[in-house]
Amino acid sequence: MSPRRRLLVALLGVLVLVGAVLVVVQVIGNRPASVDPSARPAQDDPGPVLLVPGYGGSQASLEPLAARIRATGRSAQVVALEGEGTGDLSAQVDVLDAAVDTALKAGAPSVDVVGYSAGGVVAGLWVARDDGAAKARRVVTLGAPLAGTSLAAAGAADLPSACPVACRQLAPGSSLLAELARARVGTALPWLSIWTTDDQTVTPPDSARLDGAVNVPLQSLCPGAQVGHGSLPRDPAVAGLVLEGLSTAALTSTGDCTTLRAAGTG
Repeated sequence: MSPRRRLLVALLGVLVLVGAVLVVVQVIGNRPASVDPSARPAQDDPGPVLLVPGYGGSQASLEPLAARIRATGRSAQVVALEGEGTGDLSAQVDVLDAAVDTALKAGAPSVDVVGYSAGGVVAGLWVARDDGAAKARRVVTLGAPLAGTSLAAAGAADLPSACPVACRQLAPGSSLLAELARARVGTALPWLSIWTTDDQTVTPPDSARLDGAVNVPLQSLCPGAQVGHGSLPRDPAVAGLVLEGLSTAALTSTGDCTTLRAAGTG
């Protein structure tokens, strides 16, 4: 083989090796943070429940659901978000992390997190960034735009002055939603995602679907149910689903609507 041909073969070998290294790095970079199963919270020892409000940050919107959870004997707290929930979602993740740390330092074995609307995105980013799978036993989300909502994209494009930071971050394709997708948080711990096909705020409604999670559109269990985005935390069947999701039983996508409504009414 001539010297020139040997040089060409050597260069090709180097390029193949570099390409292989880049592929390995990319694959590793797209893997969710692994959690040693032995370090995960025990499913039979539930701790307090932290509820994260949606865009706008209204604690009142989640108080009826929190009260229903408390009626079962569980501790439940609605997290107060900074900037009424319209500021940077990363800052809201920090607020949730502080609330979790407070609960754990007080002796809780773990927490359960319920995220409504944008609060579900906050919960997902918290799991991804703050070792949430080692701190939370379960996550339940309600109408969470985990893949974004076209309503936010339209607002950012047509009325940017009326679309603050959190609004822009909820537009499909945002850097935060891309981070959430890469993290694959639905595979990190037991996760129940609930949504309504009548949602006109999270569009399309199945933006709430999360790979690896137990995904439940309300109408799959309660055909004909007419529940909008804002009514999700107050709907008895949704409350029943949340209570099942927070129990020690295995998560499931099945159930009887009448039974769920009775459990959610109390």
